[in-house]
Amino acid sequence: MAKKDHVSETPATALLKANRVAFTEHPYEYLEHGGAQHSAEVLGWDPFAVVKTLVMQDQDARPLLVLMHGNRKVSTKNLARQIGAKSVEPCKPEVANRHSGYLVGGTSPFGTRRTMPVFIEESILALPKILINGGRRGYLVGIDPQVCVQVLGARPVQCALVE
Repeated sequence: MAKKDHVSETPATALLKANRVAFTEHPYEYLEHGGAQHSAEVLGWDPFAVVKTLVMQDQDARPLLVLMHGNRKVSTKNLARQIGAKSVEPCKPEVANRHSGYLVGGTSPFGTRRTMPVFIEESILALPKILINGGRRGYLVGIDPQVCVQVLGARPVQCALVE
């Protein structure tokens, strides 16, 4: 049996370990702008169960994280309405990197530089297991989606749009 690829620790995996969260490691060949669709394809997962971490901001430029299915977009109007904001928009990559401490494409909701409110698409919580970024490009971790609520205090929202 081949030795499984092990990826060196990231702030995300350190936080998961500190919280005694069981996770599996899923490294893959990162593709610039490939997104969750690419990682799902390479790893043989349904893109619906590969969760992307999006750094967004409200009208006052306050950052927030949105966890969304890999094959869905965020309705910023619906999201803003549900979280009591006037508007929500994605952060520019350099701003997202500053808020999270991760590079775009390798953003994990765990172990971010700044503590930000986390919102999770409600239907993700019904999945038995998800793949989510482990804090590095080309590296996903498999976890129970409830971990996002237990460890991050993620609040469920309904703002998915089919791509």
